[in-house]
Amino acid sequence: MTIVAVHSASPAGRAALAHAGREALLTADDLVVVAADPRHRAPTTDEVLGELGDMADRLREAGLTVTVGHSPLTDPSEAVVQIAQQHDARLIVLGLRHRTPVGKLLLGSTAQRILLEATCPVLAVKSAAS
Repeated sequence: MTIVAVHSASPAGRAALAHAGREALLTADDLVVVAADPRHRAPTTDEVLGELGDMADRLREAGLTVTVGHSPLTDPSEAVVQIAQQHDARLIVLGLRHRTPVGKLLLGSTAQRILLEATCPVLAVKSAAS
């Protein structure tokens, strides 16, 4: 099976990646990383492995793969859900950050849409900085 990690260059995104890596080790699942911010380019597999640090070595030693999922969809929540479905994901891990009520109203919420639209369980994590 597969775990999908929602990646962003933020404390919440790094927390999601780290937790997804730990979960993949515990359950012997492959890890697919999906970029959550369409304004920035998707990370390369090497960049993701660098962020995982020692955990990347443990994943490889366990025979698990780490890949970056790509989608032609421009909406990040739709892309995450699509990639999770394509990989028959067992779990999606995403990071949450605090937002003001006005921020939620004006910008919408990628995390909320993933939570509502995903066809598999979703685990939301916060960074220690949150």
